[in-house]
Amino acid sequence: MKELLVVPQIDSYETFAAFAAAAKIGEGDLILTNEYIYDPLMKAENLSCRYIFQEKYGAGEPTDRMVDSILAEMNREKCLRVFAIGGGTILDIGKILTLKDAENVDALYERSELEKGRELYLIPTTCGTGSEMTNISIVNRTRKGTKMGLTSPAMFADHAVLIPEFLRTLPYYVFATSSIDALIHGIEAYLSPNSTSYTDMYGAAAIEIILSGYCRIAREGQDARFAESEAYLRASNYAGIAFGNAGCAAVHAMSYALGAKYHVPHGESNYQFLTSVLRKYQEKKPKGKLERLNALLLRALKQDSRTDVEAEDVADGIAALERLLAAILKPKAMKEYGAVQEDIPEFAASTVANQQRLLKNNYVELSLEEIQELYQERLNG
Repeated sequence: MKELLVVPQIDSYETFAAFAAAAKIGEGDLILTNEYIYDPLMKAENLSCRYIFQEKYGAGEPTDRMVDSILAEMNREKCLRVFAIGGGTILDIGKILTLKDAENVDALYERSELEKGRELYLIPTTCGTGSEMTNISIVNRTRKGTKMGLTSPAMFADHAVLIPEFLRTLPYYVFATSSIDALIHGIEAYLSPNSTSYTDMYGAAAIEIILSGYCRIAREGQDARFAESEAYLRASNYAGIAFGNAGCAAVHAMSYALGAKYHVPHGESNYQFLTSVLRKYQEKKPKGKLERLNALLLRALKQDSRTDVEAEDVADGIAALERLLAAILKPKAMKEYGAVQEDIPEFAASTVANQQRLLKNNYVELSLEEIQELYQERLNG
């Protein structure tokens, strides 16, 4: 049985300037990023590499059309190394840019084997994706009407680089949605039937670090996050190692239909379904690994006084988690994003048809009817 695979070399630097000097970024290199990241932290270095700014090719998360346009731009000149510096969108596109003879997203999904064509550095600027440690790229395939994963060993980074300086300029909303995403990565990997003692170690560490930080924010306010930028970045990385090996499951699977149709950011879309899915798991199989997760949640949350207020919740880690998360980011109902009743059967059918890669990692099997019930529950919040 495979226990753990960690492919990218993990490097860390306090600042982008220190990293750029060590990596000798220059001619023949391409940096894929966003202008709002470039201007405050990269522009002053006057590097002689090429830059592609993702937002010039489309807003939001990766779509097939956006990636096709960026591939066309990159292929105009020879490129030896790709440095993808940004959130999940940037990192996922970077993995596709590393592939040999990549010109069209749809064609890549049809290939039986993908080959690496250039060296890849992935540098996250949020604390949620964990994508720097995985070999999967999630693309909204607009012609299919859903998000789908493209996976290959060729898409692993050569270097995953952690630079906490980037997190210190992160708006609170982006911090909240991305760190919740990392928390969900840790939880889903921990409950996965593919989990091992190694993935449990990384997943549990991610959960504990993030929840400890959330308790501090609940006590001291939103700016408390800045003192723990490096901790959040490492927690996201740990969660990336965990889910890169054990996989994500129903929470992520259900998020894709909502996110694709109503352009809900990935972390926020996942947040929609986290505790609802955990409750369904609890209903169907309360014993076993879920008990261990409950104990882990309660242990991590003991420093937040609001988790001890109601006596009936003293042994309910999911209820305590739900309350703390509401203090970090107010939850919304699906209808607040534009979802309507007619979406429910469509979303459930799309999830079952297109997300078996994720659903196979569920703690317990969920039927089409149960998935539809979960969507229905979240429609009005």
